[in-house]
Amino acid sequence: MAKKKNDIDHILQHWSFDPTSVNVRILELTNREVLQMRVDMGVLQLEIEGRPDGGRPDGAPTYFELLKQKASLSDQEFVLSETQCIEVDREFVQFYHRRICWLQLKEFDRAVRDADHTLALMDFCKVHSPDDEWTISHEQYRPFVLYHRTQAAALTQLEVENSDRAELAIDEVNQGLNRLRFLFLEYNAEEQFANDELVQRLTEFRDSLREKYGVEQTLHEQLASAVENEEYEWAADLRDQISQRDEASHFEEE
Repeated sequence: MAKKKNDIDHILQHWSFDPTSVNVRILELTNREVLQMRVDMGVLQLEIEGRPDGGRPDGAPTYFELLKQKASLSDQEFVLSETQCIEVDREFVQFYHRRICWLQLKEFDRAVRDADHTLALMDFCKVHSPDDEWTISHEQYRPFVLYHRTQAAALTQLEVENSDRAELAIDEVNQGLNRLRFLFLEYNAEEQFANDELVQRLTEFRDSLREKYGVEQTLHEQLASAVENEEYEWAADLRDQISQRDEASHFEEE
């Protein structure tokens, strides 16, 4: 009996599942590239651009974009319906899978992009949530997304050969830690901040960058110290240095 065209046995047999790592690859098709992730009993295929499943909900590039359109056109307070909550969760899961694919492939700028989509969707859901319980059930994952986003943003900086990039990577970690701190403050859990596993991992990552690249204090860290100590002339000089460096970095990227 001839094998059916939709049989994927040959894929599974030649690509073993490894439970100890993220099994992912980029596959070049006739008209585009796609991501494939090997899971325990099959393969996930994700689009590289737009929504990971390739869908365009009511013509919108993502369900998030569709919801923003609906909210902007609503003549009353927009609250997510039960069906919309289900669709939101589908999109969260899809972007999570693609984000960890990008991290595994060291495509850090793309990981940042997908993390930003998820964080923005979380912000939208927080405002338009049907109830507090649903909000909390999603907000509990925000630290993990911020952790991925911070890690990827820092590693993106290190991909560019420039003497300032280590400092910029450390600044990215500091910004991520600050966002996490504000989150802990928002939920009256500041005393848990220092002992949080993700916070400790980012702190260790920052310390390893300092040691590897010989960075004692970044310009932004020096600026914070100058402002705290009311050394305003030094602060003004540091702001000029930061502005000049940012202009130079922007020119290099172009």
